[in-house]
Amino acid sequence: MTGESPRLVHTGNVVVDVVMYLPRLPEVGGDVLASGSRITAGGGLNVMVSAARQGLPVAYAGLHGTGPFGDLAREQLAQAGIEVVQPALPDVDTGFSVALIDPTGERTFATSVGAEAQLGAADLARVDLRPGDVVYVSGYSLAYPSNGAALAAWLPTLAPEVTVVVDPGPLVAEIPGPVLAAALERADWWSCNEREARILTEQTDPESAAAALVARTGRAGVVVRTGPEGAVLATAGRTVPVPAFPVTAVDTNGAGDAHLGAFIAALVSGLDPVQAVRRANAAAALAVTRQGPATAPTAGEVDELLGSPTG
Repeated sequence: MTGESPRLVHTGNVVVDVVMYLPRLPEVGGDVLASGSRITAGGGLNVMVSAARQGLPVAYAGLHGTGPFGDLAREQLAQAGIEVVQPALPDVDTGFSVALIDPTGERTFATSVGAEAQLGAADLARVDLRPGDVVYVSGYSLAYPSNGAALAAWLPTLAPEVTVVVDPGPLVAEIPGPVLAAALERADWWSCNEREARILTEQTDPESAAAALVARTGRAGVVVRTGPEGAVLATAGRTVPVPAFPVTAVDTNGAGDAHLGAFIAALVSGLDPVQAVRRANAAAALAVTRQGPATAPTAGEVDELLGSPTG
């Protein structure tokens, strides 16, 4: 529909995060008392909140369930101003993830899937895309049997003017080969961390891994997030390291999501890829200075960091 703003259309999975802050991870068979905890919607919500806080309209096209976790997910989607495309799936609740945060800010996850893992062709048929939209695909979805098969069939049908961004996520090694191939072939942008890039390419150097991934996607480019070092941007014939902003991390949970949401919003706003990665690095830097999963900064906060003497 002409005249409407482009959106981030998220096909991934909003789950509920049960977050626990621990003095250390427990030994096998042991127990550790948490110094703090929270229960909040997370998973795919974090990317959407990051993009929305940068001013990009967002629509959630993934599934959600009927029950207390589904209610919480919808409540927080509404609070963030995110459009919900799908009706609630009856008879099954939204899934949840337990996130264990140690004193260094490192996080360890265990996930129980729910309604979000039952996406099918009929659900994707409800998604009304328009030129300029950016479709986000999560590796969690690609690894789920129903979601992965549906997305692998749907992605090749998308019009060229729709940008596709794929983040393979921690389950990258569990994505079936044909599903992974379909995602790589249609992805305009592929964004992952060093571990995921290494698994996909067997290259330990992030720049080499990014260049190898560009050769496999064949479209716009690849971003490999390198944690406190920043990120590597690779496009055809060019690989550029983009440095991070030095901060003291207190919680790295959601840092990659904050990075990707800000990157997508920056691209839609018209920034070139290097500027977009730099802005995403700033968003991730601010996010890790705060406790909680959905800690992505606002556009104004990113502008302030970029305008500071160290920015």
